[in-house]
This record gives sequence, structure tokens and C-alpha cells, in this order.
Amino acid sequence: MTIQLDFLPEVAAAFLLMFARLGTMLMLLPALGESSIPMRFRLTIALALTLVMYPVAASLYPPNLTANLPQLIVLLGGEMAIGFGIGLCARLITSVLQIAGMIMANQSGLAFALGTDIANEGQQGALYGNFLAVLGITLVFVTDSHYLIIAALYDSFTVFPPGNVPPVSDFAQNATETVAHVFTIAVRMSAPFLVVGLVFYFGLGLLNKLMPQMQIFFIAMPVNIAVGLLLLMVLIATLMMFYLDHFQESLGKFIVG
Repeated sequence: MTIQLDFLPEVAAAFLLMFARLGTMLMLLPALGESSIPMRFRLTIALALTLVMYPVAASLYPPNLTANLPQLIVLLGGEMAIGFGIGLCARLITSVLQIAGMIMANQSGLAFALGTDIANEGQQGALYGNFLAVLGITLVFVTDSHYLIIAALYDSFTVFPPGNVPPVSDFAQNATETVAHVFTIAVRMSAPFLVVGLVFYFGLGLLNKLMPQMQIFFIAMPVNIAVGLLLLMVLIATLMMFYLDHFQESLGKFIVG
């Protein structure tokens, strides 16, 4: 009895191409691709997802992949480009919380209070932004929104079929629109702090004119921090639900149906 194993090179080539796409996306995707997650764990997730999706997506790749090495290299580069384009646009979504947190910190007098950002290891960020980033990642898993990430990984094979030229112009336009949308959402999330800060500093200026002998700075700083923390405590649920809606809507662009 002879066991034929000549199909293994084709299986390995298709698996490699799928892993290049899924691994590149997972490296940049929010929640599952955070730098705070150990690298081996992320690698395990990428391999597991590739193994699960292989029976469905392997047939989409051209046949005889190992017969033409230059074609295989070109396909590998295209898969990595598609994964990078989708993952980068998804990564931009999470920057909403850092931008909004910095604006809130500026208005609350905590702009100089920096801490290690768990979502971007080795970098410093405003305490408001760090807290919102951790809370955002937690809510993604609590509300099962990470299934949308897995659905986007799966549907990427339908939206961007293997073997086709990566739509660079579409990726560039989507990235531009995503960046503009990110700043819009961040300003809208921090709008209550902007309004309260404007009224607060206007009142301080008026008080300084009425009572020049009063040390406004020593009075204003504790009050400003307390008002900012109170406002965050009151609005935190509304702000995070607003962010989750934006998160799900942005990922929905990569999901078919």
C-alpha cells in the first residue's frame, strides 16, 4: 500500500498564504492584537484561526502554487498588504480613546500626569486616555464584539479574494476617511469637557478681574481636577457606549452581509 503525500506542498503553501494575511491583520487588530498580550499567545491565536479557516478559504487560492515560485512570492506580498491595510484601519479605531483622553486631560488639568499606556507598550500617555483604552479593550470582550473581529478576518477572503491585486487606492481612501472619522468621534466624546472647561476658565478669568488679590491658580487646580473626575464619573457609561457603537460600525465595513 502506497500513501500519496504529493499534496502536502500545496497544503503548506496555501496555509502559509493564509497565515500571512491573518497574522498580519491580527498583529494590528484592536483587542486581539494589543502589545500587552504575550507574543506567543498572539502567534497561537493566529495559527489557530488559520487552521480553523483553512478548509473554507483554501479553495480560493490558485492551484499549483508550488510550481511557480515567483507567483508564490507575489501572492505572499499581496496577502501581507491586504492584512496590513485592514489591520491598520482597524487599529486607527482604538486611537479614538487616546485622543479623547488627551483632550479631557487638558481640560481637567491632568495633561502632565502621564502613565504607561497598556495598549502601546513602552509609550507614555495621559491618565484619562490610558484608563479609557483599558476600559475599551475590556468592553470589547465583555460585549462579545471580538466576534466581529473574527468575522472580519473570515470575510476578508470574500471582500479581497486571494490572487487579485490589492486595491491600494481603496485602502488609501478608507484610511483617510477613517482618520478624519477618528478625530470627529474623539472631539464628540470630549465635547462635554470642552464646554465645561470653557465655562470654568471663563469664570476664573472673571473672578480674577473682580478679585485680583486672590490666588486663583491655587484654588482653580484642585477644583478643575475634581470637576473633571466628577464629569468623567457621570458620563463614562454614555461615552463608552458611544465608542462601542463607533467600533462596531467601523468593523462592519469589512463584514459581508
